[in-house]
Amino acid sequence: MTDRYAVIGNPISHSKSPLIHTLFAQQTGQNMSYEAIEAPPEGFAATVQRLRTEGYLGCNVTVPFKFEAFALCDQLSSRAREAKAVNTLIFRDGEILGTNTDGVGLLADIEKNLGFTLMWKDALLLGAGGAAAGVVWPLFNAGMGVVIANRTITKARFLAEEFTGSGTVYARRYEELAGQQFDLVINATSSGLSDELPPLPDGLFKPGALAYDMMYGRETPFMQFARKQGAAVVSDGLGMLVEQAAEAFYLWRNVRPDTGAVLGELRK
Repeated sequence: MTDRYAVIGNPISHSKSPLIHTLFAQQTGQNMSYEAIEAPPEGFAATVQRLRTEGYLGCNVTVPFKFEAFALCDQLSSRAREAKAVNTLIFRDGEILGTNTDGVGLLADIEKNLGFTLMWKDALLLGAGGAAAGVVWPLFNAGMGVVIANRTITKARFLAEEFTGSGTVYARRYEELAGQQFDLVINATSSGLSDELPPLPDGLFKPGALAYDMMYGRETPFMQFARKQGAAVVSDGLGMLVEQAAEAFYLWRNVRPDTGAVLGELRK
């Protein structure tokens, strides 16, 4: 019997997750299927319930449902509790278990695949949605100072308030970034989906800086901006997608796939 998994989002047709997990399954000899499912904006919980009823064993969660997934879980991992957002669900013993593999995936891609050291450096995180929530704690734990910038400052403050007193995580409006520079700038907004650019000032990138867009499969306006602004390295988020998928795959199957081989295949 084939074990069934899926990724839920809206939109979802662009997702490479089904291909990634299919490659993982082939590589590791796992008898499983994985598909992309679009849930209506108000129908995430009903979609999850349908999958559980149909015998699915777990699913990934992407835009815009990561906060809703967090609220739906019966049990949460420490990663999920820190992020207050969930991107991986495990259906077990009649319960929904939730965790977050975004931070693990981001750090693995930046440090392992891109060879960029994070300790004692400054990061600018653009956006305050589910994607950003999943990586604030991992960046902090990696020894970085983090500025979270968002159009709606209250959302940025919500992510930063847990770090009050630590002196290393701050919330800012975009217009407050003028005159500041960073070693790492991460675009965690969905602006690339609509070919838009967050309202960023010039001069954000320190010498040797990495510009990282969590979007993948296209040259986004943020990536174009970073190249013109002199970022030393500009990367999309395909490596993060593969690395976070590998962590979810491991949690579901107890087998760790070779991400380098799959990332190389996708880059072709």
